[in-house]
Amino acid sequence: MRERIWKIGERVFNVSRRGLIMGVLNVTPDSFSDGGNFFALEKAIEHGLRMAAEGADIVDVGGESTRPGAETIRAEEELRRVVPVIEKLRAKIDAPISIDTSKTEVARVAIHAGASIVNDVTGGRGDKGMLPLIAETNSAFIIMHMQGTPRTMQNQPRYSDVVSEIADFFRQQYARAIVYNIDPMAIAFDPGIGFGKTFDHNLELLAQLERLRARDRPLVVGVSRKSFLGKLINSPEMSDRLAPALALTSLLRARGADVLRVHDVRENVSALRVTEAILRRAG
Repeated sequence: MRERIWKIGERVFNVSRRGLIMGVLNVTPDSFSDGGNFFALEKAIEHGLRMAAEGADIVDVGGESTRPGAETIRAEEELRRVVPVIEKLRAKIDAPISIDTSKTEVARVAIHAGASIVNDVTGGRGDKGMLPLIAETNSAFIIMHMQGTPRTMQNQPRYSDVVSEIADFFRQQYARAIVYNIDPMAIAFDPGIGFGKTFDHNLELLAQLERLRARDRPLVVGVSRKSFLGKLINSPEMSDRLAPALALTSLLRARGADVLRVHDVRENVSALRVTEAILRRAG
């Protein structure tokens, strides 16, 4: 197997040998899956520590909801939510911290506070200062695909060929990142399941995941608790989405996913490690 490396700050992760679990920490009052649960500073820190203890390789901190229909918030409010959490976690955990933001101002302060990854739902298109900031700070960068904005993305998303179009987007954004002197080894890509995609688009992307690979960079996939899982199993209950998400963690790792972005860390870590033990035996 060709080794696939992701550089995060001064650390290097061989994601072809060992996949990574990215734990989701929403410091928001209105996220789709856990809105308000960790909005208080103490609860957010406690949850971040718990995820690290349960085996999260990365803790992804976000202060602005990107659920369908969500409104944007001011950078000052986003910073107020995330910076104290990042500072406290950085002092207590060894795992890399990611800042989930599309605002350069927020990313800059978050990096100074201890984040070493920027997870941008706009893939570097939302703020013209983002790519220069990534290069300047030598941060790792997750380029995600989203059609439209969180407010509009589910208003009849359309593609001629969803897999080809997103693969082209990744190649284009990779080329842009290199122009700005971003370290290619620090780049990863996320197809943005549920971000401007229909139910069928989501399934097509997951079924053809390896076709999205750009420049042999890591693929980040987040399906945890998303609505298409409920549709697949014909259940409106959020709690019923855990089992199908675990199934996809195993399947997608076998099909090329390198980083799994999840809410339920302990269960997904177990699923991932069992899957990898079998994949190693399979050669």
